[in-house]
Amino acid sequence: MNTPPASATAAKPAPGAWRLDLVRARLAHLPRDTRDTLFQLAVIAWTVAPHLLHLPLWCGPMAGALLLWRGHLALTGGALPSRWVVTALLILASGLTLWGERTLLGKEAGITLLVVLMSLKTLELRARRDALVVFFLGFFLVLTQFLYSQSLGIGLWVLMAVWGLLTALVLAHMPVGRPGLLQAGAMSARAAALGLPVMMVLFVLFPRMGPLWGLPQDAAGRTGLSGSMRLGGVASLAEDDSIAFRIRFEGRVPRQSQLYFRGPVLSTFDGRDWTRLVPTFPAAHRPRLNLRLQGEPLAYEMTLESSRLNLLPLLEMTPDAPGDAPRVDNWLLSLRPDGQWQTDRPVAERLRVQARAWMDSQHGPTDPVLGLRDLVALPPNSNPRTLAWAQELRRQPGLANAGAQALSQAVLDHIRRGEYTYTLEPGPYSGDAIDDFWLDRKLGFCEHFASAYVVIMRALDVPARVVTGYQGVDELPQDGYWVVRQRNAHAWAEYWREGAGWVRVDPTASVAPERVMQGRSLRTPPGLVGNAMNSINPALANQMRALWEGANNRWNQWVLNYARGQQLDLLKRLGFESPTWQDLATTLILLLCTAALGGAGWALWDRRRQDPWQRLQKDTAILLQGLGVPVQMHHAPRTRALMVRQMLGPVAETLAEQLELLDRQRYGAAPERLALQVWWSRFKAAARPLPRVASPPEADAAAAQPM
Repeated sequence: MNTPPASATAAKPAPGAWRLDLVRARLAHLPRDTRDTLFQLAVIAWTVAPHLLHLPLWCGPMAGALLLWRGHLALTGGALPSRWVVTALLILASGLTLWGERTLLGKEAGITLLVVLMSLKTLELRARRDALVVFFLGFFLVLTQFLYSQSLGIGLWVLMAVWGLLTALVLAHMPVGRPGLLQAGAMSARAAALGLPVMMVLFVLFPRMGPLWGLPQDAAGRTGLSGSMRLGGVASLAEDDSIAFRIRFEGRVPRQSQLYFRGPVLSTFDGRDWTRLVPTFPAAHRPRLNLRLQGEPLAYEMTLESSRLNLLPLLEMTPDAPGDAPRVDNWLLSLRPDGQWQTDRPVAERLRVQARAWMDSQHGPTDPVLGLRDLVALPPNSNPRTLAWAQELRRQPGLANAGAQALSQAVLDHIRRGEYTYTLEPGPYSGDAIDDFWLDRKLGFCEHFASAYVVIMRALDVPARVVTGYQGVDELPQDGYWVVRQRNAHAWAEYWREGAGWVRVDPTASVAPERVMQGRSLRTPPGLVGNAMNSINPALANQMRALWEGANNRWNQWVLNYARGQQLDLLKRLGFESPTWQDLATTLILLLCTAALGGAGWALWDRRRQDPWQRLQKDTAILLQGLGVPVQMHHAPRTRALMVRQMLGPVAETLAEQLELLDRQRYGAAPERLALQVWWSRFKAAARPLPRVASPPEADAAAAQPM
């Protein structure tokens, strides 16, 4: 048996490598028009891709099929479809849009038709004019993406799309021949860089009525809060790792156990669901907030993500006193009697809130009022075993005449000793759910413990209610901001005590103290990808997420959150005492005028600078005219070589060969690539021995000028 040499074995290409080389070779030898068309189709696909998440299901496959069809025609050299075929496809797309959106106007219908029109226009790419239409449709489609989202990821995606469109635009204006994609890409990057200073000035100083993200809205927000709560509703959010808001403290950072962000307060119970209180007493007899501030205030700044709810989950307790109330530009805020901050409209955009909280404050009436009876009401014939257990607790020694504080402690002690389990998967509860949880299964999440606690306290004739919101933050900050995620959604309780008002109680802390003391919420088991990441490096996923979220936070704070307040602060730093909109507009106009004058001065100074090829054409024409060859500026080098042979004969053969070399280098595949200066030196050397005819002095000077 013959064994191949080791060198031959080592040189054997990897499986499939020859196919990759074959593909590269075929792409390298594609005609210029085919290559440019394929590149343009790839850029269009990249530009359209983010919109497919928001468009009808039929639009993506239709656009993809049209782009693939056009790519096939470019590769095979097939004829473009007739105008009737394109018209029929347009009518079909318009009909589908009208059927799905019930209109051809508006954001969704307009963007759908724009995507289809741009895809159809690729089937009419016959001239540069058609390509320019596609380019400008692409730029407009890039702008429409910001109607859905202005996140950092979309910004980076759009940046690549703009660079690709600029590169395709440069290719469309390049002369014949075979300029490389890298050359066109570098030229488009330089062109974009030249416009960067103007863009920065406009971004910083162009007057705006609100933050950059104030007009367009991000995709529908998600939240762990709502106006009602059912057992198991909060537990379903434990797998939602998205960010609810970021918070930055000025000064000391509170302990995890102090970080309660108040959301909806739920006081009405029908046996299954908790909802907001519907008072049965006149307004004069209802319990008021009666906030009593104690200790030192804690200033903080919060960047709240879109939630689509009319509330702000602010830190307990944030008052509405003048100078201390939360501040949000162009929003009306109100503090409800139950301590929840209400907004005048749903939070459908990112908000930055500045506020101060008193962590040791008290609230609620200190003396009994009739309206508190609404907060001991329980549905009839519901959870009878729990109510009976509460009466047994009341009959225990020392609790018969005990106050609200002692009864609350007794309930919490029972939870602590009762072998209850804090879990994400307690299973569904139905019927008398509190009975089932409290006396039988003893498995639950925070809402189970809070609900059972409030029901028992009401059965003991103590006013109590459920409070929902967020509790705790991530263990480590990101760029000075602490992150609160949707999985931090939490439910706790409040009971009323005479002389003190409402007292916060978190029954979850009795069974899972690490949840409240250290902010460690339960998480669902990782999936297949998560397990794979953990098996490679358990900290890698967390590190990557922290880096990405930190970059997102910088983008939000420095770009999306840049508003008129920051613009006026900038003018103050520039020396304006009390800047106004007129000062801002004047500064912008002066800077733009200065830039325009600088550009005009540079153009005046550089007025003699020309394209190297055009200058070489001019200098070559002047030299040949001095030799008696009547060439013109529009003559190509090959034509000039023919005229040299006709006018000067064999003695000028070297000169003609140099012209043919330049022609191949410019328009064809030359065996060698020469710098224009090197070629010009050779050309002048070949022309020097030839007899010259009289020529104007400026022609001699131009011919003698080095390249």
